[in-house]
Amino acid sequence: MVKPVVIVVGADKGGVGKTTVSRTLLDYFSVNNVQTRAFDTESPRGTLKRFYPEITEIVDMTTTTDQMKIFDTLNSGLSVTVIDARAGLLSSALASLRDIGFLDSARSGQITFAVFHILGSSIASLDEIEETATFMSGAKYYLVKNFINDTQFFQWDQSTYNSYFHRIKQATELTIPKLNEMAYEQVEVASVPFVDFVANKGRNDEPANNSFVLRGYVRHWLANVWSEFDRINLTELAGAKSATRSGEK
Repeated sequence: MVKPVVIVVGADKGGVGKTTVSRTLLDYFSVNNVQTRAFDTESPRGTLKRFYPEITEIVDMTTTTDQMKIFDTLNSGLSVTVIDARAGLLSSALASLRDIGFLDSARSGQITFAVFHILGSSIASLDEIEETATFMSGAKYYLVKNFINDTQFFQWDQSTYNSYFHRIKQATELTIPKLNEMAYEQVEVASVPFVDFVANKGRNDEPANNSFVLRGYVRHWLANVWSEFDRINLTELAGAKSATRSGEK
């Protein structure tokens, strides 16, 4: 039996682009032929589900019944479970995982667990690191600087950041580059995965009429994001080998 892999993407602050990062992960696993399911905790409306309706279920992670939907089905046969935690839910979600014994299972090697912690530009995000790190024993912990929203991280003194970062020995830093604003907006309007926008496909796999220029910007940006995922051997974490992808530089 393949060991379940659970990836939580979250932050304790809104507006840092965590769902965008979740979308790049789902696209990455798709092109690498890794069977994946996703849970969107923006209940009841959902955001991630708009882009990946076939593999995403909207849940309220604060309820026991929906926690059971996620964690009682980890051996469903799908390799990876991606949980897009709504803003402000990361710390409480990790506390729940501790309380149900999930973190103990990760520490004992029964489950592969990773957290993509999306950082904001304020000092408050650095405080989040310290709080989140208390749950990270046995987990892969990724600190993500997401520039998709043109974040400048202007409030960070580098020495202050380093003092936080180096306290968490198991943390790995990732950078998500900025995407051209018009390209990002058009993907939002199309409501399709980034890979489908690049491939000029609509929501029902029909041919689309997306701008050649904007598709190029998304293709280039996505390749840079995926190179970061390759750098941390994300497919190996999921128990798969990285596929050869066309169109990347």
